[in-house]
Amino acid sequence: MENNPTWMPVVAAAIGPKNGRWLMHRRPVEKQHGGLWEFPGGKVESDEAPEIAVIREIKEELNLRLEAVALTPAGFAQADRDNGQKQIVILLYKTDQWEGVPQALEGGEIAWFAPEEIAKLDKPPLDIALAKQLFAKSASETGR
Repeated sequence: MENNPTWMPVVAAAIGPKNGRWLMHRRPVEKQHGGLWEFPGGKVESDEAPEIAVIREIKEELNLRLEAVALTPAGFAQADRDNGQKQIVILLYKTDQWEGVPQALEGGEIAWFAPEEIAKLDKPPLDIALAKQLFAKSASETGR
């Protein structure tokens, strides 16, 4: 096991498009990657499936209700292995169905952005990769 590095599964949600715009969350300044914009989400607990984790995290962070049947895998990104830390792997799910009005319950702020605006936002490296995957897929699905 010592030669097999461990990893930390994380989930994120691409919520939208609402009038062509997607919901992004700005991390609180005091947290890692503070002040940067990200797809909302969080860690997968050891006893839950990724879809359940994203539903729980979005409820905790944004007070939105998602349904597993409305979640579609949209990509993943993984951090480089370094300095003995667990490797972070983010699984991105997209949805265009939710209930509630989004609120930033854990600090930071939230806002809706068009894909070209998201491309210009300051984001953590893994969210940069996730956005590229999501919008490359969206463009190919719409024939752009």
